[in-house]
Amino acid sequence: MVARLGKPHGIRGEMSVEVRTDDPDSRFVPGAEFTTDPDIGSLTLTRARWHRDRLLLTFEEVGDRTRAEEIRNTLIATAEDVEEDEAWYIDDLVDAEVYVGDERIGTVTAVTPGAAQDLLHVGLLSGAEVLVPFVEQIVPEVDAEGGRIVLDPPPGLLDVEG
Repeated sequence: MVARLGKPHGIRGEMSVEVRTDDPDSRFVPGAEFTTDPDIGSLTLTRARWHRDRLLLTFEEVGDRTRAEEIRNTLIATAEDVEEDEAWYIDDLVDAEVYVGDERIGTVTAVTPGAAQDLLHVGLLSGAEVLVPFVEQIVPEVDAEGGRIVLDPPPGLLDVEG
């Protein structure tokens, strides 16, 4: 998924979005088509613009504020994203047990979507929490069905002061 549709902006169907891709400028171009979850039919992008720090999108199929409000919280993806093998929903990651090698070190308590990469909130067995960039170099293995994530953390990532 590349974004979650947010609040309407104005009265002509423009919508704010929660970006879930590391390259929004190349993904959100006029003419791009998106699948939806839940399935409300495909959406064709007519305009994308940044307003302060928020991306605003306009779709051919969303002509007014009422329709924009109706589809709020819908997840959108490109056909390319739907075909990706290594894509997970946040709900698939939260509560997964986290390991370094064979040693269980904690549990994913939350995920913060980011522009460059998402952050896993890992509650360590010690009771502390660390933020782990969700990138392949640090998180080489994700078994969403099995509820298991394996980390290969760089030195210092899991060190907690206190």
